[in-house]
Amino acid sequence: MSLYALQKLLYELNRDPAVQHAFTSDREDVLGRYRLTEEEAEAIRRDDIGKLYILGVNGQILMHFAAWRGLSWDEYIAAMKDALAEHGQVRGGIYAAVDGGAGGAL
Repeated sequence: MSLYALQKLLYELNRDPAVQHAFTSDREDVLGRYRLTEEEAEAIRRDDIGKLYILGVNGQILMHFAAWRGLSWDEYIAAMKDALAEHGQVRGGIYAAVDGGAGGAL
């Protein structure tokens, strides 16, 4: 997993209108600029907020990306809860379960 690259992409999408424009014009070109796994790239392609959470994206970065992609706060929280139910524990980042617990429990 390349969590750093994934978070860097989302951070730049959150802050840079030029990156946002490039992303909406040619998503694949922008994805190709970052060292992402196929799973990470697919989560971005689908705006899969829940999967991005499971992959370990920091909540501060993720909530701004979710808002930019049009999710309300309630939809954002629901996406993370649904992903925990579907995929299990958060795999990386600061929300990862390290003790066998729920990890990232909301």
